Amino acid sequence: MDDRKYDLLTAEEIDSGRATAAYFLRTEEILEHAGEDPHVVAEFSAPDGWTVLTGLKDAARLLEGHPVDVYAPPEGTVVSGGPVLRIEGPYRAFARFESPLLGFLAHASGIATAAMEVRAAARDRTVLSFGTRRQHPALGAMVERAALVGGVDGIGNVAGGEAIGFEAGGTMPHALVICLGDPERAFLAFDEALAESVPRTMLVDTFCDETVEAVTAAEALGEDLDGVRLDTTSSRRGDMHEIAEEVRWELDRRGYEDVEILVSGGVDAAEAARLRDVADGFGVGGAIANADPVDLSMNVVEVDGDPRTKRGVRSGAKQVYRDGLEDRVVPDGESAPGEPLLRPVLEDGEVVTEFSLDAARERVREAIPALRERGAFESP
Repeated sequence: MDDRKYDLLTAEEIDSGRATAAYFLRTEEILEHAGEDPHVVAEFSAPDGWTVLTGLKDAARLLEGHPVDVYAPPEGTVVSGGPVLRIEGPYRAFARFESPLLGFLAHASGIATAAMEVRAAARDRTVLSFGTRRQHPALGAMVERAALVGGVDGIGNVAGGEAIGFEAGGTMPHALVICLGDPERAFLAFDEALAESVPRTMLVDTFCDETVEAVTAAEALGEDLDGVRLDTTSSRRGDMHEIAEEVRWELDRRGYEDVEILVSGGVDAAEAARLRDVADGFGVGGAIANADPVDLSMNVVEVDGDPRTKRGVRSGAKQVYRDGLEDRVVPDGESAPGEPLLRPVLEDGEVVTEFSLDAARERVREAIPALRERGAFESP
């Protein structure tokens, strides 16, 4: 009986290729019995629609040291369907890795794409990732990194942030106010206990009306108050736009115009678009962390130089050229207007590119205005 503490696969199990569907291991066994190990080209393709491609760093680390060449767009590229990753090499060198490769790319890209949609809707407002509690805790680093690539400004998961080199932040839970029994006492305790570098953003909807607790926080902390967070439970929430307007009014009348309003709890892209004129920022949970994985697929498209694949898939290795946001798929070796998207990631098992979180984030942010002009986002 397995004595592991949690139902988690280890890095060693993933690296060994056992985190896969059983039939890939059987396929290797059959090919070995047949004395076959063809040189193949395999392509991972995305469905139609705009997708933020991420998860490449993990995919590259998985294939590192194996005799394969890998090509993909730079991480954070917003792809529009078609081939997004190509592997060339002996099939038995990577057959067993199809499942984890799809998982690395599909899950992270889905989260990053959802984050981009919220980012686009929020415009210049702050967006924070608050959703890792809705995922298996072992996924905290992946979820937060993908959310950052997609456009969020900050994250909440401490260990996840440590793993990716990005400091986590946050405000306070209702539990703190409930434990201390009084909002003002909780606000003052927060201020007295924590370092000055921690933003003073107080949760203002635990016991009383949001405007009452917001004013209480402002009067208790004075100029030290940075912001207030509205996270009213759905069973007691009215129109959040009106609530935020009322809080803004009462704070402004008392001279607290610089205190920001952060809205959380059920915020998605549509809600961010609706509230961005009355909120300075958003804490977003499930709309990002619970995003559906991108429906990627992998197909062998060439065997020992012979274009060969299954029905419904175009055979042969391909390249994608991008001119503006117009993509054209051509046979590999041909050219088209624009720049090639599929660039070397590994050469004979050696990683030949860098995976910069900052660069990936910038690619997404730069793409959003052009995507908005093309009607890529439903939010106004």
